[in-house]
Amino acid sequence: MTKRSLMLASIVFLGVGGLAASGVMTASPVCAAEEQVSFHQDILPLLKWRCAGCHEGNGEGVQKSGLDLSSYAGVMKGTKFGRMVIAGDPDSSNLMMLLDWKVAPEIRMPHGQKQLSSCDRNSIRSWIRQGAKDN
Repeated sequence: MTKRSLMLASIVFLGVGGLAASGVMTASPVCAAEEQVSFHQDILPLLKWRCAGCHEGNGEGVQKSGLDLSSYAGVMKGTKFGRMVIAGDPDSSNLMMLLDWKVAPEIRMPHGQKQLSSCDRNSIRSWIRQGAKDN
């Protein structure tokens, strides 16, 4: 490498570093922290809109499984077959398996309807990952 090309390479390198130092350009992408998901503001309205028809009061879903999705206590109580949510672990939570359709077609949720959007499922997944808090 000639002195001139070495000097140009140094100028380019220092120029990029200078831009990064000024905040105009960064060397690595910056990831935003995952937004806090609220059960009462984000999850409960979604469950009431998409699930409460069957999983509330005397609905078919409550009668068959015992799962009442009209309150935090009902979600965390789970079904007569077991827990639906494992706080901090969406991948092991039965709720996510049912909503992600990783189960037999007969038990996918919402039953007989189109799947929740990936955004809605990701909100529930984030809430579970964040500890499934009553917030």
